[in-house]
Amino acid sequence: MFANYLIGLREGLEASLVVCILIAYLVKTDRRDALKPVWTGIAVAVVLALGFGCALEFGSQELTFEAQEALGGSLSLIAVGLVTWMVFWMRRTARHLKAELHGKLDAALQMGTGALVATAFLAVGREGLETALFVWTSVRAAGDGTPRPLIGAALGIATAVVLGWLFYRGALRINLAKFFTWTGGLLVVVAAGVLAYGFHDLQEARWLPGLSNKAFDISDTIDPSSWYGTLLKGVFNFQPDPTVLQVTVWLLYLVPTLALFLAPVGFASGKGKVKGPDEQGTRPSKAPQA
Repeated sequence: MFANYLIGLREGLEASLVVCILIAYLVKTDRRDALKPVWTGIAVAVVLALGFGCALEFGSQELTFEAQEALGGSLSLIAVGLVTWMVFWMRRTARHLKAELHGKLDAALQMGTGALVATAFLAVGREGLETALFVWTSVRAAGDGTPRPLIGAALGIATAVVLGWLFYRGALRINLAKFFTWTGGLLVVVAAGVLAYGFHDLQEARWLPGLSNKAFDISDTIDPSSWYGTLLKGVFNFQPDPTVLQVTVWLLYLVPTLALFLAPVGFASGKGKVKGPDEQGTRPSKAPQA
């Protein structure tokens, strides 16, 4: 549940910041007439993400067991790739997000309503599709049939919406550089577990060998049905009897990726103290009156 809360919070906050910046810019430049197409693009992006998640869930149920495992494993690998790209991209470009969005919005305003809808749709849709894919893979990995992963993701998104609204109203200040660094690091750990489970799915689909070649088995020490076993499973996709291939890919992904992500580059490279959200251009200096 925590892992899904984290992805909902992280992706949701990115989308909320995008919406906040777009709306605030239109209000401050007295272009309220453009708010409707922007909200239309946002609504279409949300509907698309929900539809994508439903298609994954209900479409996969019509497949054979091997096909389900092959689909789940393949999409898990894609989800890990997208999340890895996302955390590195956000850490590198968050300082310039406001200027980048303003530039795209200015161009869209000149091109007309359709361009405004497309700009808002593309800005929010990417986060929505990534969230749907990553949450679906996490739900499959949990495999306990409970709604906890979905509840966690929903709570994360709800928290992100509230934080975005507080940013917009000027009622909240937070060091976004540190926030995205810490949550990004945690997501790398979560993604490592999803990657290992994805390879296990591909082994069960008989796409990869070594399903019976266990690295270790500590099921007698850590009961998967216990509260701590459930916690480890929910947060890290922990498995008490992983295969050698699972452990290998987990280490090969986690160690270099986390080391590279936490390297002293990006937000604070040679600049001393990390700038606050106002200085990073992630929040209007004065709350606009909607």
